Amino acid sequence: MLIVASVACGSLGWSGNVLALPAAMLFPALWAMSPSRRVAALVSAGYFLAASRGLPQGVANFYSADLWPGFLLWFAASASFVAVHAVAWTRHPGIGRAVRYLVAAALIGLPPFGITGWAPPLTAAGVVFPGWGWWGLAAGTASLLVMVTRHWPAAAIGLGGFWLWSAATWTEPKLPEGWRGVDLEYGQTLGRDVSLKYHSDLIATVSKAAGEGVHVVVLPESTLGFWTPTVARLWQEGLNGLDVTVVAGAAVIDAQGYDNVMVAVGSNAAGILYKERMPVPVSMWQPWLRWTGQGGSAQAHLFANPVAEVGTTRIAPLICYEQLILWPVLQSMLQSPDVIVATGNGWWTRGTSIVAIQKASVTAWAKLFDLPVVMAFNT
Repeated sequence: MLIVASVACGSLGWSGNVLALPAAMLFPALWAMSPSRRVAALVSAGYFLAASRGLPQGVANFYSADLWPGFLLWFAASASFVAVHAVAWTRHPGIGRAVRYLVAAALIGLPPFGITGWAPPLTAAGVVFPGWGWWGLAAGTASLLVMVTRHWPAAAIGLGGFWLWSAATWTEPKLPEGWRGVDLEYGQTLGRDVSLKYHSDLIATVSKAAGEGVHVVVLPESTLGFWTPTVARLWQEGLNGLDVTVVAGAAVIDAQGYDNVMVAVGSNAAGILYKERMPVPVSMWQPWLRWTGQGGSAQAHLFANPVAEVGTTRIAPLICYEQLILWPVLQSMLQSPDVIVATGNGWWTRGTSIVAIQKASVTAWAKLFDLPVVMAFNT
């Protein structure tokens, strides 16, 4: 029953509906109720695998393969989450169990275990305590710790009350004035088409937005393909005479591999705005290639550039995978940004709820810190 319940709270909490996120906060109680370490491991696996259930189909789409490689990667990705929670489990109730859960949650939120630390229950703090900021994060953490004690019914009732109140008064995060995120439907061709027509069509889309009074247009991850002086010059000339800055995804190649980046380009200047801290493991980030003297992997800038500036606005940039894990968001929030800018290239997620989950996660963090958010995804 505990395993079934953990699968249910993982599935519901990470369904892609932001208001369902607090269901994930039941996981610590189910973990604590486990009668043995083996059951605690199975409860942890049930929650994680249910929350990340779109991965096998996504991997199959990405590699144009059958589901088996996806299933193998799915189970491999769960290893750190399950191992940490299994080791941290104890049959002895009390403060010791709460401390152990706190340590497990911290390990899963930070590298190296946090590299695959998807679906952290703490994300739900943005739904339960919207606008509370760091106090809301502290309240969410305290609630999760109480959930592993014998007082969990009181914590569940309290969280349920806050949840219902939040749902009844819920409003979506605001869009900053003069900003617009543009979703695209280019599928797998996004960023791989180097033709003049491709870039001209995108510039026309931006020009139309500029004509409607928009000053900053955000385009999805990978939109500009390889960032070269030629591409930069093409866009600067295309935006000549327009009072608009484009923030878009691109890739920068060097001798070691490449960086997945956001660039900012306007009629007067163009340059790299942000280098992704945590690219998608395996499909993008392959550190073993560098260890073996090979190249070609996306580079991870784990704790670098948590904020960037677009004009006078400080942004918290989150590219794709960073929206699913804990430390990039919290590191950016420590720098007091003005806006969250979240982009992704989700063509490979068709048939899954991965993009919806990413958007729900970003929305929850924006609500927690009462920040406007701009999102742009390609599907």
